[in-house]
Amino acid sequence: MLKEFKEFAMKGNVVDMAVGIIIGAAFGKIISSFVSDILMPPLGLLLGKVNFNNLFVTLSGPTMATLDEAKKAGAVTLNYGIFINTCIDFLLVAFAIFLLIKQMNRMRAPAPAPAVTTRECPYCASTIPIKATRCPQCTSEIK
Repeated sequence: MLKEFKEFAMKGNVVDMAVGIIIGAAFGKIISSFVSDILMPPLGLLLGKVNFNNLFVTLSGPTMATLDEAKKAGAVTLNYGIFINTCIDFLLVAFAIFLLIKQMNRMRAPAPAPAVTTRECPYCASTIPIKATRCPQCTSEIK
């Protein structure tokens, strides 16, 4: 059983998939950092010095100034600013993957055209084998 598992785990497709998942997770972290550390601060500044991480609604207890204060006080909060950041993360990751797949498809060689095995009879326009010397429909000789 251990030998079978080793054979399964070492197959090319499984290893490729594992590498893809690891790289994808790292790529997701890069995009998350890009959104929270580079994209959202200027966007918050343009929208009136808003910190999206501090956009929340307190559902229980008194209103707090920051999300950290609310968490320390044990208040139940609805963190819609963090949700906005997460949605932007998702959209950027999805767009980046779309662009990556589009480029990969562009670089991939097109499939070879299937070999031609038939042609059209010049007299009756029926489809005949390419090697035929006489049309089976109209019995004309074909050069």
